[in-house]
Amino acid sequence: MFVALEPRRLYRQVADQIRTLIEAGELRVGERLPAERDLADRFGVSRPTVREALIVLEVEGLIQIRMGSGVYIARKPATAPAIRPLADGDGPFEILEARRIVESAIAEEAARRPSPEGIARLDEMLGRMEQSLDAPERAIAADLGFHAAIVDMVGNTALRHVIGLVSDNRTSPYFEKLASYFEGPHTWKRAVEEHRHIRDAIAAGDPAAAREAMRRHLTLAQQRFSESFGEEPGGEDGSGSNAGAS
Repeated sequence: MFVALEPRRLYRQVADQIRTLIEAGELRVGERLPAERDLADRFGVSRPTVREALIVLEVEGLIQIRMGSGVYIARKPATAPAIRPLADGDGPFEILEARRIVESAIAEEAARRPSPEGIARLDEMLGRMEQSLDAPERAIAADLGFHAAIVDMVGNTALRHVIGLVSDNRTSPYFEKLASYFEGPHTWKRAVEEHRHIRDAIAAGDPAAAREAMRRHLTLAQQRFSESFGEEPGGEDGSGSNAGAS
């Protein structure tokens, strides 16, 4: 029933194949999909790729994630939700990886030219995040503001544009759906702590430390997004679902 895929925009191909099976009636309303690890094996892809595909299908209303139970085929909505898809081929985990690569270099450069005004803005964004631990929309806005402030310290308009495009994706329905499974006060608190390490390294004028702090933060963010989505009881290692934050 499931066919292994070629390594090109894999999560979209996984989503397309499952969608086709649903529309053909081979997967019926209320039916439980195989476990994530089984789907990954059958498609010949990684588990994060399967998770990205499931995000797409849930945003479309074709499946329902029941935490602690599994993934079920949902009754198709009368009208498809109005969503703005991510850029072709850009899955949530790809975007996080791109951020890790690009923003680590940006933080390194910012540490070579720290300014009192720039550090003050970082402190302002950190304060807003600390005051918004239980308010996701405000926390995300402060999070994006923190990262934008670092770019502004470099003073490169092309980099501002690149990071702006990535930031737009962070507030897309796909990311919102993914984040809804695990973000909360405890996860935002971790993000604040990681941001503080970045801020301190930039303020100290330590490029290597700033680069490492940003790399570590975005690596942890990617891990938390990946590990916290759609896990079944016991998880892959028997420890259950892990909660984290970006």
